[in-house]
Amino acid sequence: MDHILVVDDDRDIRDLLSEYLQKQGYRVSAAADGRAMRSAISVAMPDLIVLDVMLPGEDGLTLCRELRSQSDVPVLMLTARGEEIDRIVGLEMGADDYLAKPFNPRELVARIKSILRRARALPPNLRPDDARLIHFSGWTLEVATRDLIGPDRSRLALSGTEFRLLRIFLDHPNRILTRDQLIDLTQSREADPFDRSIDLQVSRVRRRLGDNPKEPTLIKTARGQGYVLASEIEVEH
Repeated sequence: MDHILVVDDDRDIRDLLSEYLQKQGYRVSAAADGRAMRSAISVAMPDLIVLDVMLPGEDGLTLCRELRSQSDVPVLMLTARGEEIDRIVGLEMGADDYLAKPFNPRELVARIKSILRRARALPPNLRPDDARLIHFSGWTLEVATRDLIGPDRSRLALSGTEFRLLRIFLDHPNRILTRDQLIDLTQSREADPFDRSIDLQVSRVRRRLGDNPKEPTLIKTARGQGYVLASEIEVEH
């Protein structure tokens, strides 16, 4: 039985979601803030966390970033309707998906199922034990720690979203990947033709790599098609 942790300061929402998810066959824990979330996790790591952005004290974005620095537990963020910036920042922090309030509980369950299915069915070339180090154009991705090691040996800690996106490029070098393909591989929802979050994520990874956004040499833009990682790859197992 999958264990879902609901983190929301609204008691009515916590109770509603707990009851509904339990009826759908999930084991559910609930927390009202970051402190309660940490306490729940210390007892048992859930299979997925439903995390509200608007929380007292530490907000959901801060907590998501903390979670990503410690764990690969999937995170579904709840955002206020119309707050696109929260959605974009949440994805950049490493959230697996988002859902705007108010929402239909059935859609929440559908998102949860999709996230869990995707997390448990990663292609072989995305599994952590497939590669230990990946070298490219003077850079090295340390898979176990998600650290990006620069040509000067400096270390950058990648968010979950950054890691997944860079890993996809590294697993498909010198091949054009469309925006729809990147959204499908990195997120748990259908591609939206008006969704530009994948472009923001690519820009963020480019900045990490010091790739000039006006004339990128590593992650290049294929006009009207998508993006391509232009580099030779060397893998250490």
